[in-house]
Amino acid sequence: MKALNSIPIKGWSFSPYKKKNISPFEKLFEIFKELITYTSGDFDEAIEWLKELDKEYLLTDENYTIDDFVEELLNKGYITAEISLNGDKVLNKISAKMEKALRQFALNKIFGQIKKSKSGNHKSKHSGFNDDDNNDTKIYEFGDSVDKIVMSESLKNMYNRTGSDSLDLISDDIVVQNSTFNSQMSTVLMIDISHSMILYGEDRITPAKKVAMALSELIITRYPKDTLDIIVFGNDAKIIPLKKLPYLKVGPFHTNTVAGLQLAIDILKKKKNNNKQILMITDGKPSCLKLSDGSYYKNSSGLDPRITNKCYTMAKQARKLKIPITTFMIARDSYLQHFVRKFSNANGGKAFYTGIDNLGEMIFEDYENNRKRKI
Repeated sequence: MKALNSIPIKGWSFSPYKKKNISPFEKLFEIFKELITYTSGDFDEAIEWLKELDKEYLLTDENYTIDDFVEELLNKGYITAEISLNGDKVLNKISAKMEKALRQFALNKIFGQIKKSKSGNHKSKHSGFNDDDNNDTKIYEFGDSVDKIVMSESLKNMYNRTGSDSLDLISDDIVVQNSTFNSQMSTVLMIDISHSMILYGEDRITPAKKVAMALSELIITRYPKDTLDIIVFGNDAKIIPLKKLPYLKVGPFHTNTVAGLQLAIDILKKKKNNNKQILMITDGKPSCLKLSDGSYYKNSSGLDPRITNKCYTMAKQARKLKIPITTFMIARDSYLQHFVRKFSNANGGKAFYTGIDNLGEMIFEDYENNRKRKI
């Protein structure tokens, strides 16, 4: 009788499971990246959390300690050692290399959750063309261009199905490049940093921060012709440079959605790309306006028409400029959802009512869909 791992079964082949062999550093590094994001780049706090986890889950032993891990972080260039201003101690801070590692980590985490679509509806007999190298493939369908066949993958499917070297290619084996026209996109990502983003025992800012890091890394590595600007809004709105993302924190702020939208629109007006969009992560409750004399009008009690009407006006202004706004609302209050629906209707944009767990997946799928047109 043949061993199970040598028998091909309906296109699948089996091999003995091999446990991933990772080093003590790699094991701790995965945990550390989560902690340093959670602590907004505070190295000492992240290490204290790591030590507490070590006590409970025995992550280290006498052969490799937390001190060894810190030393390896330093040697590998993920942290830098700096003398404090008064010269009495050494301060460890994360480096530019670590900031990039955090963006890549966030990107990998989110992409690992996204299910790739296998469908492809062709509305033209012409194949798509692409400035970017899109590696997505799909099963061949009638109407797909022959020059888009990925022969290596097709033959692999045939060998897995037949279990022999004989050439017996059938249509179910054939895969083709999933052709899309990728249009260049200018995006502004708005992140709410008002105090409500950490209220009620729910940390909403860390998932938002991870999305920003991942989206920026995606654009840098896969869509370099796209542009991404990230702004945060509390009482006021401001642009956040890429290197500041790991250190992003909420503050004792109200939510000046209007200021965020105005800054986002001003940024996009200057972009040359025809395709522009605003992605907004918020708990959905605007509570602040900046008045012409520089003072602030604030009201945290319910939805104030003086504030919400300004939001609707900004939504309509963006619509006239052909800038759609997609709102990712990470709160479940029905009266806030009503506001978001009305806001989206004013703009002609979209709204997703999402929890923090699948925020990244939803934003990435929306981003990909917005920049692709089937042709």
